Amino acid sequence: MVASRDNRESAEFLAELLDLEIAGEWGPFVAVRLANGVTLDFATAPEEHIATQHYAFLVSDDVFDAAYARIRERGLEHWADPYRQQPGTINRNDGGRGVYFLDPSGHALELITVPYGGWPEQPEQPKEPERSERPED
Repeated sequence: MVASRDNRESAEFLAELLDLEIAGEWGPFVAVRLANGVTLDFATAPEEHIATQHYAFLVSDDVFDAAYARIRERGLEHWADPYRQQPGTINRNDGGRGVYFLDPSGHALELITVPYGGWPEQPEQPKEPERSERPED
C-alpha cells in the first residue's frame, strides 16, 4: 500500500506519467498495474501517517523518454541525484539514464533505464557445431 494524501490523485499521477492505466478500485485502494504485472495500491491516509518512501522503476528507453518529456512539460522539479543537488537534469549512471522527482504526496520516485551496477554479464552461449557443407554419403 502506498499511503497518499489523495489516493486517486497519486494513482493518476503515476499512471499518466508512465502511460499506464488504473487497474481498479476496491475498498480504500486505487491500483495502478505496472508493466511487470505488479500493482501499486494507493490509499488515502492522514498526513501524519504518510512516511516518505522511495520507489524506483526500471523502464525502457522509450518509456523514460516519454515520462521525462511529461516531467518537463508539467514543470515538475526533478534531479539527477537522490540528494537533490543536481536540479533540472538527469544522470547517466551505469551506462543508462535516471531521474528523481516527487509525487503529489511527497514520495521520491526514480526512473532508471539500467539497473544499479549495470546489466549483468550474460554467460556466453554455447555455439552450435558447424555443419559440414558436403552432402551425406
